[in-house]
Amino acid sequence: MDIYKKNKTLFKLAPNLADYDKVYKDFDWEKVYGELEWFEDHKINAAYNAVDRHLKTHRKNKVALFFEDEKGDKQKYTFEELANISSKIGNYLKTLGVDRGDRVFIFLPRIPYLYFSFLAVLKIGAIAGTLFSAFYEDALFDRLENSQAKILITNSDLAQRLKTIRHKLPHLQKIVLVDDPKFQTEVAKSSESLHIAHMDPDDYAFMLYTSGTTGKPKGVVHRHLAILSQHLTAKYVLDLHDEDTYWCTADPGWVTGIAYEILGSWSCGVTSVVYSGRFDPQRWYQILQDYKVNVWYTAPTAVRMLMASGTQLVKKYNLGGLRHLLSVGEPLNPEAVRWGIEAFGRPFHDTWWQTETGAICIANYPVLDIKIGSMGKPVPGLIAGIIDDKGNEMTDGMEGNLALKKGWPSMMKTIWHRHVKYESYFVKDWYVSGDRAWKDKDGYFWFIGRADDVIKTSGERVGPYEVESALVEHPAVIEAGVIGKPDALRGEIIKAFVVLKPQYSTRLKDLNFLNDLKEELSRFVKKHLAGHAYPREIEFVDKLPKTRSGKIMRRILKAREMGLPVGDTSTLEEY
Repeated sequence: MDIYKKNKTLFKLAPNLADYDKVYKDFDWEKVYGELEWFEDHKINAAYNAVDRHLKTHRKNKVALFFEDEKGDKQKYTFEELANISSKIGNYLKTLGVDRGDRVFIFLPRIPYLYFSFLAVLKIGAIAGTLFSAFYEDALFDRLENSQAKILITNSDLAQRLKTIRHKLPHLQKIVLVDDPKFQTEVAKSSESLHIAHMDPDDYAFMLYTSGTTGKPKGVVHRHLAILSQHLTAKYVLDLHDEDTYWCTADPGWVTGIAYEILGSWSCGVTSVVYSGRFDPQRWYQILQDYKVNVWYTAPTAVRMLMASGTQLVKKYNLGGLRHLLSVGEPLNPEAVRWGIEAFGRPFHDTWWQTETGAICIANYPVLDIKIGSMGKPVPGLIAGIIDDKGNEMTDGMEGNLALKKGWPSMMKTIWHRHVKYESYFVKDWYVSGDRAWKDKDGYFWFIGRADDVIKTSGERVGPYEVESALVEHPAVIEAGVIGKPDALRGEIIKAFVVLKPQYSTRLKDLNFLNDLKEELSRFVKKHLAGHAYPREIEFVDKLPKTRSGKIMRRILKAREMGLPVGDTSTLEEY
């Protein structure tokens, strides 16, 4: 077992979760309700807890948001400024007739107005929806039509994409342009004094659309009490302290950007960095250095891209402030964990959760040793298990469905207008994630693959993630996507789509080199994994289809390979 033993001298601050086993054993959700601020009528508001409550404390004039765009222009906002601007926008939205429960969608790049607007919508009791700025007509229509959004907040550039669909959205009463001088004037003259809506814990707060393997995207709805899970996981897993500067690289069009760039992280009172530009290793390291980032939450894809740029680049920057590194979006390859130790002197800590779970559910913690390649252990307050299709728990070491006992605060409240679909997620009192995994005798969980991704070849079950991880260990490979391809003899064979490092990809026209490398990679995987678990076919590609969270979309690879329709691609980073 490859284990990274934690060196306690690495901790500049004592971890918030100092004794995992004790906290997990004694945990009771009702006992931690005091982590949030409740109104006198026992109501709550997630946005108020994220920002406004800090105005009563020393955090009032503390920087909450450092913003930098691709050109290098910088802005900063204190908690008081966040509270005041979002209250002004809340009052403006009220003048447009926005009521409690109305859907207000935000279609903006990562600019401050996105964050102000999200807070404003929640503060007045409406339901916020976020849309990736890369969406085009079909993706926009599906979400705005299904949600029956009343208001869309966007800018003049992105608004052009609605021209062909606007007439088909009768519920959309107004499109608000944040770069319109009229909007800015109206907001400026609005009052900073806003009656913040007192919400029941179960009242809807925000919704996100996720794509499945079939059908239209589904609207996952979360309640105001979700912030309790987000706050505690930001505290226990991200290990955010009051003095930290924190950078989450996720877009709020994805649940991570809401839970850990707005609600959970700001609820902990941390200073956050937002960078709106494209990925660039030098620029990322510059941001880590310039803002003296302490806690960094990013995606495995980004880590692999940084790996491709080498460790020498890292050494050009002073990154001594970093003390805790985490990843999210897809399983973290063992090689990426080891590279983090080599490059930064610290491992990346993998975290597992989903849009539907609303917050981190299984994780690696600062206080626990890392079994490299493992998902880690459940968050206090959650019971995770491996179950069969009928909801019966399986013994340690057996592969099955990764599931969570129902009832944690950030568990999705519904699927918008699809109650039958919502109920299909549950078996007995378990939420079934759709992921396959196993649990070892120490309580660590190990990811195998999506239930519909697992490959069965010559009677053996193979998790594509295992093969992908093995391929990424090879010095020529940046990343890989693996599928099962139907085969008359073996049922399925393993096919790998591989992205090579630049020094190798330039030689792909050399057929001898190409064939030799394919053979070498197959032998490499066979040697590192199993005799049956190697790719019999390898195709070199420039890039892999991925969601904006960095998750490789194997179903797209399989559809292309089989000549089938690729289905919904609206959440892909590029297509």
